[in-house]
Amino acid sequence: MTHPSRSGGQVLVDALQVHGVDTAFGVPGESYLDVLDALHDSHIRFVINRQEGGAAFMAEAYGKLTGKPGICFVTRGPGATNASIGVHTAYQDSTPMILFIGQVGTDFMDREAFQEIDYRRMYGQMAKWVAQIDRADRIPEYVARAFQVATSGRPGPVVLALPEDMLVARTDAADTRAYQPVQASPSAAQVDQLRAMLAQAKKPLLLLGGGTWTEQACADVVRFAEANALPVACAFRFQDLLDNDHPHYAGDVGIGINPKLAARVREADLLIAFGPRLGEMTTGGYTLLDSPVPKQRLVHIHPDPQELGSVYQAELMIASGAPQAAAMLAAMAPVDAGAWRHTVAEAKAELAAWQERPPIFQDGAAPLDLWQLVQDLQAALPRDTIVTNGAGNYATWAHRFWRYGAMRTQLAPTSGAMGYGVPAGVAAKIVHPQRSVVTFAGDGEFMMTGQELATAVQYNAGVIFLVFNNGMFGTIRMHQERAYPGRVSGTRLHNPDFAALATAYGGYGEVVETTAAFGPALARALAFANDRRLPALIELRYDGNLITPNATLETIRKAAQAATQP
Repeated sequence: MTHPSRSGGQVLVDALQVHGVDTAFGVPGESYLDVLDALHDSHIRFVINRQEGGAAFMAEAYGKLTGKPGICFVTRGPGATNASIGVHTAYQDSTPMILFIGQVGTDFMDREAFQEIDYRRMYGQMAKWVAQIDRADRIPEYVARAFQVATSGRPGPVVLALPEDMLVARTDAADTRAYQPVQASPSAAQVDQLRAMLAQAKKPLLLLGGGTWTEQACADVVRFAEANALPVACAFRFQDLLDNDHPHYAGDVGIGINPKLAARVREADLLIAFGPRLGEMTTGGYTLLDSPVPKQRLVHIHPDPQELGSVYQAELMIASGAPQAAAMLAAMAPVDAGAWRHTVAEAKAELAAWQERPPIFQDGAAPLDLWQLVQDLQAALPRDTIVTNGAGNYATWAHRFWRYGAMRTQLAPTSGAMGYGVPAGVAAKIVHPQRSVVTFAGDGEFMMTGQELATAVQYNAGVIFLVFNNGMFGTIRMHQERAYPGRVSGTRLHNPDFAALATAYGGYGEVVETTAAFGPALARALAFANDRRLPALIELRYDGNLITPNATLETIRKAAQAATQP
């Protein structure tokens, strides 16, 4: 069936609506004016950002939250390079995302025209597929394939370049059907083999992570864990795949892992890794499991066959999406768990001990107790609160001590990208305006994308921002003290008055320097955010020496100096 003649930009926007797009993020550019014009009369909400890195982070956060591809539009050259950080994060985090980039016209190509870049070469290693649409009549085909690739198998980002002359060309091309994500499923024989391996185990452990999860898949995996009395850990920054208050939740396997949980991973005689890639962060720098053949009997379930066996040669490798595998495991006849049933309560007790007030705050000497701050937050906010953060030592307080509800309540980059937390928080509040959203951000982290507070104000996103201000790039300073004790270089920061900055943007700002002041400040921030639907920021000024829950910069420095003494 033919359609009335449409411009390429109109065909593109119509295709997005065919595939169910309701929200897109971006920064406008003259390279895709026809798309902007088509968006004017569409049903798609176009969220305007203040920098392309923030737009790409928001699209990635949308993909995490919804399971649908996050859509981002940026202009050519500088816009595309700025957006690359979000594409890299989507790739490492297995998040569905599609980035559309305005491009120079086909008549100008290969002349190093204004802002011209070959995006196939630029994005080749950080996207599942990169292409350029040179003909308007092929837009529906390319867009359908982009959605298909972004959501099938291991989810990830797709990049499509849009030459300017193609967008204004006319075509009577027909629309396609809506996309249908494709995932493999375990065979009955594989489920039988997994059950046989579980029946032979004495110390099994279930590890959850990765993409393709749904609420039903999470519910199914809970049924499987409960039926077989399995302690359950979650991979780095996937802590919300199991409600952290569930009796079977044993903690997170990532940076700063509970040593007792690390021992459980090492000593397990059967590790069922359901979803994670088993990358550097989840394996403690490839030390929790030997490579390529682990000491533990390993079952690895992952949606991408190319990931299976790429680092670790599991005894049983299953290519499957999370919903497909979880449903079959939930229906599996349970085994006799008598040999390890006690480990569930033991692992839970170890987690509870790990989350107690850390030694650096037990004597009450620190004016601002960051552990108590998390307890106050947890008491004041509902269980479905979405917590976002980027990269930095401050994130330890969100990772170790916050108890996440069921998915999706955690948005954080496994790529370790700084600047993620603020845009992710704004995107989360735009997508779920009825839910509470809290962003943990270090002072260095906040300054990378803090301009998106303007976006929060513009779109009435009442996010609560907590800025951990210790006047330094804390993680790098910590590593510096370990490797080059006492030789501080390049890590000191001069910061603005963050509370005043938030007020200048049109939000609420307050500075907190003592434990007692935090609770009342939080109540005021929540009242402002809820009543006015505007962001509220609390700047936490504290001693930078308190770098981790377990050690101060001073103790790290002294230990490093002692180790170098003859």
